[in-house]
Formats: sequence, C-alpha cells, structure tokens
Amino acid sequence: MPKIDNLKKYKRVHMIGIGGVSMSGIAAILNNWGFQVTGSDWVHSETTDKLNKMGIKVTIGHNIDDVKQSDIVVYSAAIKQDDPEIMEAHKNNIPTIERADFLGEITRCFKDTICISGTHGKTTTTSMVSLCFLEALTDPSIQVGAYLKQIDGNYRVGNSEHFIIEACEYVESFLKFSPKAEIILNIDNDHLDYFKNLDNIKKAFEKYVKLLPDDGYLILNADDENCLHLADFTNASTITYGIQNQNADFVARNIEFNDDGFPKFDVYYKNEFFSTIQLSVPGKHNVLNSLACIALCFKYNLSKDAIKTALLKFTGAHRRFEFKGKINNASIYDDYGHHPTEILATATSLMNKKYNESWVVFQPHTYSRTKNLLNDFANSLLHFDHILVLDIYAARETNTYNISSQDLVNEINKLDNKAIYISNFDSCVNYLLDNVKENDIILTLGAGTVTNIGPMLLEKKYGVA
Repeated sequence: MPKIDNLKKYKRVHMIGIGGVSMSGIAAILNNWGFQVTGSDWVHSETTDKLNKMGIKVTIGHNIDDVKQSDIVVYSAAIKQDDPEIMEAHKNNIPTIERADFLGEITRCFKDTICISGTHGKTTTTSMVSLCFLEALTDPSIQVGAYLKQIDGNYRVGNSEHFIIEACEYVESFLKFSPKAEIILNIDNDHLDYFKNLDNIKKAFEKYVKLLPDDGYLILNADDENCLHLADFTNASTITYGIQNQNADFVARNIEFNDDGFPKFDVYYKNEFFSTIQLSVPGKHNVLNSLACIALCFKYNLSKDAIKTALLKFTGAHRRFEFKGKINNASIYDDYGHHPTEILATATSLMNKKYNESWVVFQPHTYSRTKNLLNDFANSLLHFDHILVLDIYAARETNTYNISSQDLVNEINKLDNKAIYISNFDSCVNYLLDNVKENDIILTLGAGTVTNIGPMLLEKKYGVA
C-alpha cells in the first residue's frame, strides 16, 4: 500500500475541473485511499457520471459550500484565479494547489512511479506499459491520457507500489513528479507558445532526467538525436532502444506488416535474439513505442510471455488511429495527431494498409503551432491523396498570430494542388459523402472537435437525425 502520510492532513479535497483526464484519475485514487472528495466541472460527461457512482459528489457549475468545507482545493491548469471557487478558497484561507503539483505529491506516496514522457507517443506507450504490468499481475495504479478499454477508463487504482503515469512536458509540469523510472520517447519542436525554441525544450528534459534517483531507470530512444545526451545528466541505469541505431541495447529487426498495417518483428537485446513481437496497432512508430515498453519491462523483470501477450492484446488507445466505421465501403479512422511529426507517422503507417485513395480531414490545433510550423504541416499532409482543412481549433489561445487555415491550404497548394478549405462541419461531411469511393480511407486528424466528423458521417449514412 502506498504511504499517504504527507496527504493525511487533507481529509476533504475539493477539485475544480474534476472531469478532466488527469483530475478524474486523481479523484479516484484519493477516494480509494479514504479521502472525502468533492468536485465541480463546467460540463456533464461520462467521467463525471462515473465519479458520482463511486460516491464522489460532482457539481456541474460551482459549489461554494463544498469549497468551504474542504481542507484543500485542487484545480486544473485551465482554471483562472478569478474563478468563484478559487476566490472562495482564498477568502476562507483554504490552501489551493494546481493539478500537476498535487499529482507530484501523489507520486511521492509510491516507491515506484514510472513516468512516460516525450513529445509524441506518450499515451500509446503508457497504455502498452500498463497492459504489460497488468498481464504480469503486478496490480499497478495507472494514469493515461485517453480512454483505454482494458481498464474501462483513463485510470486504474491498484494496491501495489507501481504508479504508471503519462508525464507531459508542457509548462514543465513533469518537473513536479518524483519518478523512479522514465521513458523518454523523443524531443521535438512543440508547445512553442511556452518553450519558444527547441533548446528550451531540451533543457526542460535535462532537468527532468536529474529527478531520477541513482537506483532508477532511464529508457532512451537511440534514434532521436535530441535524446541520447540525456544519459549524461543522471546516475540512473540507462537502457536504449532503436530501429535505425543498431548500437542501441534493444533493436527491432525483420519488420513485416500485414494487410492491416500491423507489424511483426524480431527484438534483439545487445545483439542476441530476445523475442518475436506482434502488434495490433499499425505503423513503424508503434514498433519504436513497443521497444521503449519492452526495455522498461525488461528492467522490471517482467516475463517475455507477459510482454508478448499484452502487446498483442493492445488495439490502441482512444483516438490513436481508432477505427470508427464504414461509409460506402470506405473505412473511417480518427487520430489525435496535431504536430507534423505525428501526422507523418500516421501517414506512413497508413501506407502499410491496403486501400484505394486516402482522405484526410485536418483541424489545426492552436494558432501558435500552426504559425510556427506552417511549412512542416504542409509537407506532412502531402502524403494523403485528398486534404480537407477545417478552421483552427483555438484551445487556450486567441488569434494574435494573424494565421488562418486558408494560409495552410495555400501553402499545401503551392507544393501540390490538392487541399481545400471547408469551415463548416456539415459541408465537410456532405463533401466526403459525395466524393469518397469504395475501399478509400478517411482519416480525421487533430486534437480538437474534428473527432465529431466520423460520427456525423455515420449518422448521415444511416439517416440518424
């Protein structure tokens, strides 16, 4: 059982934004440990329903009374300091703490917090690691950034010392954690609204690696030139993996793809055959993700059988190349990719599938990312046969960047005239229904509301109002 002494002074915890991916997992862990948890959120969701069923009182809107009765108020990063519940906490001298700081406190309750980080692939790799630890019957606690069907949600509350979490670099929140092991998948130009440049991102990861204890584990991608130097910043045991870099500790060889684009490959450890692995998710990037998972599991002495079985069972996390259905005998997939590197990985994995023509519906995510990486976005999208671009999803930003989706379309069409701008979702759905042919593939792509296009297509097909 994790040691929760440092949290016991907070008998009643109120959480603002409790329906969020990470917040809901924290709430469930606290509830399991016997804390009285209440929370609020702007919107009703399956997550808030699930929390209510656990006995966690969730208010849609504000609940000042619950704040007044709490010993601490935890809030998500999206909550501003003029929020009525935050202001009430301050008025009553109740301490407030941001989600990442509080999650850091929780990581210190476990002897063994395993953090999966990197610019791309965190959710998939966290899911893979989680399933391997479950298959090996180690009873881990888990926090992952998307719905994972094997745990019926985005979190699991276990009773062992293992806590497997997705550790995000945005606003350096991963520096709040106390990891025993870290996987670093890659370091890329992203979140430039905060980091400004790649050098600052690399410095954040250097600080992150320094958090590891001397008896900890560091798993590094040897194919990523931005990662390899990180071993210099820790005394932890380092293990590397790669496909291109055959000097890595764990390498994949003899990679083959079936008609679904699912890979099968041989894993070698220090040039000796380790195992043959088969995945049920597409793409070479997932071979790399699975190698990271295998390297970590090897350090934890998980059996090869548990690793092989778990990786074969993993069919993808929510919104990671997720199959949604068919229209006119064309397959619809949905993916969270919102950075050029992720788009390229998704496009490359698509090439291993058998299909007629590909259609991508892309919704750019944030003005700053679109502006900073405009040319990279254009080049990565060229790998699709047809490109439909929706309006930019603003997320946390206002458009001070003087950028629009039409700018992206113009950039693509300078390179190859095959992109069109469609702002209206209904118009986009009708365009696809009129033009997509049998055995085509439709991919909805982005971190925003583009995920609604697939269900809208299926509703139109079946005549659902």
